Amino acid sequence: MRGQWAEFVAGACVLLLAIGFLVFGFQRTGLGGGASDYTLVASFRSAEGISIGTDVRLAGVKVGTVEALTLNPETFRADATIGLSKDIQLPDDSAILVSSEGLLGGSFVEIQPGGSPFNLEEGDEFTDTQGAVSLINLLLKFVGGDG
Repeated sequence: MRGQWAEFVAGACVLLLAIGFLVFGFQRTGLGGGASDYTLVASFRSAEGISIGTDVRLAGVKVGTVEALTLNPETFRADATIGLSKDIQLPDDSAILVSSEGLLGGSFVEIQPGGSPFNLEEGDEFTDTQGAVSLINLLLKFVGGDG
């Protein structure tokens, strides 16, 4: 009887640990649902390095995630749907750009707030966007003397 109790406790611990990993995974990838309170749209020339679940940061603090990323067949630009917390009210002249954490780091979406007295509302689109900058292209320009 004592051996069965020990097996039960060990099994329960393993099950709880597995559930914990699943919850962490869903939260980290943005698949947990209900993570954002409102969405905004941004159209990038290049969305290289970002995908669904990529962090959206303001002053280095995560304030949302990329919820959708599609190619606009009319403009040939990457349209990103950004989910943000209701606590974050952004001026309507804010800029959004694809940034990198460094040479070997990952990419994230950075918001630079503007100074307008009017705020972006649910479904509004950022007018000031900057896509990803390719490090390879910059190096080729430097080596080739084009820049």
